[in-house]
Amino acid sequence: MKIEIKIPDIAENVKTGIISRLLVSEGDHVNKDQPVAEVETDKATTDIPSNYEGDVSEIRVEEGDEVEVGQVIMVLEGEGKEGKEGKEEEEKEKEEEKEGKEEEKEEEKEEEKESEKESDKAEKNDKEKKEEKQEEQGKREEDQKGEEKEKQTQEQDKEEEKEDSENDEKEPKEIAASPLARRLAREHDIDLRTVEGSGPGGRITRDDILEQSKTGKDKPRKESRKDETELPDFSQWGHIEKVTMDNIRKLTASKMADSWRKIPHVTQFDEADVTDLEKFIKENEGEYREKGSKLTITSILLKLSAFALLRFQRFNSSLDEENNQIILKKYCNIGVAVDTEQGLLVPIIKDVDKKPLIKLANELSELAEKARNKKISPDELQGGNFTISNLGGIGGISFTPIVYSPQVAILGVSKSRHRPVYITEEFEKRLILPLSLSYDHRVIDGAEAARFLRWMCEVLENPFFIFQ
Repeated sequence: MKIEIKIPDIAENVKTGIISRLLVSEGDHVNKDQPVAEVETDKATTDIPSNYEGDVSEIRVEEGDEVEVGQVIMVLEGEGKEGKEGKEEEEKEKEEEKEGKEEEKEEEKEEEKESEKESDKAEKNDKEKKEEKQEEQGKREEDQKGEEKEKQTQEQDKEEEKEDSENDEKEPKEIAASPLARRLAREHDIDLRTVEGSGPGGRITRDDILEQSKTGKDKPRKESRKDETELPDFSQWGHIEKVTMDNIRKLTASKMADSWRKIPHVTQFDEADVTDLEKFIKENEGEYREKGSKLTITSILLKLSAFALLRFQRFNSSLDEENNQIILKKYCNIGVAVDTEQGLLVPIIKDVDKKPLIKLANELSELAEKARNKKISPDELQGGNFTISNLGGIGGISFTPIVYSPQVAILGVSKSRHRPVYITEEFEKRLILPLSLSYDHRVIDGAEAARFLRWMCEVLENPFFIFQ
């Protein structure tokens, strides 16, 4: 029996990956759940296990090949599912076959009954035909009126095309499109380069623009755009070195470009006085260390972000463009960006709102270590509602993080610095933490984002504010 091994659903929003390593060869015997290949995605390197036992008869991919979810990568010769499971499935198949035959017999009987009814209806049809002739005459008259209306609308369209022809100079001339299509594209804020024309020679018509305005999705044109992507020969000005992007970097670049292209980003900036919070961390870090954990500003931000997501529900949502809905989530799964040798990974900590701070600190340390050692599982990289990116350990005053689609917001954390702050008629040395909140402006308004980030800052400065 031939058994196909396919690429499983690896992680959320991951449709493709790269075969980084084949772990078996043709002729090898494979046990159930044994890894047969490694696949690199923009999130992690994942082992692909075999769901069955058998001998490898064919390998359909090579190392470095790009594969899609559901694609067959190799074929085994085996017995498939064994024991009780296999027998139960065979019995179910036999029962389904019997039920299918019985249904066929019943359908034949019903067809015989229907044929008898049809003969009875034949007489009635003669009377109905006379009535239909009268109806047809009425319809013809209506069709004639409809044709006259269509002619009028066509004449109006022609007049509009003449009026809009003067505006064509603003649009790219290399794109074949009617003047009316160009006007509609401007009205709906659609880039003609993203529309695939259905007219002769790929010409863009009015219907193409209206269809794209309904779906809200860009359709890439088949025509090449070398003039926009082709680079000059930099070696003419000096010595250069070309470094090939690894698979993780290529997939990350694609994902980030897609998020930036789809989401209208806005970033809100604010600062929190964390002088007292820093004292709390220093006073309690010994206790946390004894319990095998590490108390950090990131673990504290994890907990506070969960409270903020419950308070400001729009930040704990996703946008369903196809159905024009905002999906509000009633759980708090938060990702934390981790810098690794293979690129940026974002492990997800589940149910943050239900866990104590010390448990969150433990999970954060464990997942970060797994990510750096390439031992993190796909399940630990998906399901996030919100993301925290902390660059404070490296430096910088502020930055604008990119929202990770289908999330709608991300919190950026920069390096805290001591600054003189005017308090009670004199300056005091205070530790100031810069925060950056990027958000999807289709879902979140600026005032709401300002309130969210201000609330976070006030809780960092005074934890009792959380009860207000």
